Amino acid sequence: MPAITVSDVSVLPRVSADPHAKVRRVKSVTTAPQGFEGEGFPVRRAFAGVDMADLDPFIHLDQMGEVEYAPGEPKGTPWHPHRGFETVTYIIDGIFDHKDNHGGGGTITNGDTQWMTAGAGILHIETPPEHLVVSGGLFHGFQLWVNLPAAKKWSQPAYQDIRANDVSLLTTADGGALLRVIAGELAGHTGPGSTQTPITMVHATLAPGAELRIPWRPDYNALVYTLNGKGTVGESAQPVKMGQLAVLVDGSTLVIKADVNQESRSPSMDVLILGGEPIRESVAWMGPFVMNTKAEVIQAFEDFQKGLLGTIPAEHLTPPARENLEGIHNTPTGIQEG
Repeated sequence: MPAITVSDVSVLPRVSADPHAKVRRVKSVTTAPQGFEGEGFPVRRAFAGVDMADLDPFIHLDQMGEVEYAPGEPKGTPWHPHRGFETVTYIIDGIFDHKDNHGGGGTITNGDTQWMTAGAGILHIETPPEHLVVSGGLFHGFQLWVNLPAAKKWSQPAYQDIRANDVSLLTTADGGALLRVIAGELAGHTGPGSTQTPITMVHATLAPGAELRIPWRPDYNALVYTLNGKGTVGESAQPVKMGQLAVLVDGSTLVIKADVNQESRSPSMDVLILGGEPIRESVAWMGPFVMNTKAEVIQAFEDFQKGLLGTIPAEHLTPPARENLEGIHNTPTGIQEG
């Protein structure tokens, strides 16, 4: 798991929590079911089975891979629309191309992040580059959906290209963990991601037996998703392993500890730590649209059918692309509300 690493963590700023601060307790631990997304790449649905009130302001999280593709196997997603939220795509291993109909996009690889504000509406596509399709290779990353409050759902679409070398790198008092602050603030250190909704996003790697004890804003929620390895969360030492999400509540300190004995394929414990200021608004969500009411979701589908979310750039308008868009044209049913 390369992402971005350093040869000597002792040169990094060190963070620690107030030893007298209240440690957040574990409210729940859930295991992500596995499925497929887009053209068929494997994902773990990290938020499945978790109350949306505990996730707020986050909506959806897919761990993509980890998978070793044979030549000809790498897959992505076809052109599709979004409205009402932000997508955050973080690549740990592998390469991914992104393009949207507002001119945003590029190629990201180990440790890079693409941050797309769908806002009032956008069309985009995410695919492996042609050379990776030919050669095959390792692919691992995740995509996070961050909700927008009603006042910002109609903002102009935007795109941020965040390179691995731009993230803030920190370590713990004993140097046992490497923290990559991608967005938000941690102990006075700020990540490069510019967020419409106040959040903090950190990718942490813990050496075997290391403990991570960091301050956390008490007004933010706190989610810890184990990307690989195994360990515990909270002072109750609740066990967690790859593919499990822990929800932590009530306190201003997070505690995560890696087991001394890790599997040979995962010599360290990697976790994604998420927190944000809850929006506390109604949520209506169906497919690629996250709005406040069912009527707004239906309107999003209708606007998409009318072409009001834009069109695929002509150079990308192949017959398969048209067919994929046509598959989204049906009137929505089964809208999730919360």
